[in-house]
Amino acid sequence: MSAPFEAIGREVRWRGRLISAGVGRYRHADGEEVSREAVWHPGAVGILALERDAIWLTRQPREVAGLPDSLEIPAGKLDAPGESPLQTAKRELVEEAGLRARDWEQLFVFYTSPGFSDERVWLYLATGLEPVQGGATPDHGERVAAERWPLQRLDEAIAACEDAKSLIALLWAAQRGR
Repeated sequence: MSAPFEAIGREVRWRGRLISAGVGRYRHADGEEVSREAVWHPGAVGILALERDAIWLTRQPREVAGLPDSLEIPAGKLDAPGESPLQTAKRELVEEAGLRARDWEQLFVFYTSPGFSDERVWLYLATGLEPVQGGATPDHGERVAAERWPLQRLDEAIAACEDAKSLIALLWAAQRGR
């Protein structure tokens, strides 16, 4: 097991609206200093919206990965100041799927790729679903389509999914026999 270390500096070489990238410097307990290329991200949420016999998934293009039709759970970035991960999840479920949930349970919190990024994802189970008046309200520029996916076809969703947070949620649901 490794000993603790301390962050001793950060050189931001690029800053965008949401992320920044650069080099972080760290000092280990033995005095050695190391540099690591890094992407700093505010975090995100994912929602496993579950009904008795179905889950809600979204399809959307993921241009950076070259995916014209990525199958995913509803999700979103922690980009509203002062908003907790649970509040973000509730907002994103409305925006992407046009749904509200009566019951919420945090399933997991995980890093997406801790070798170079501090992005964490809070994964929630949402149940007691009901449609909101007016339906989904995606953010400007988003091309999101929600679809109700029968649980009897969960293996097909797992096979078609290439998104890590969604695979974690879908595999959890399959393991639980949902």
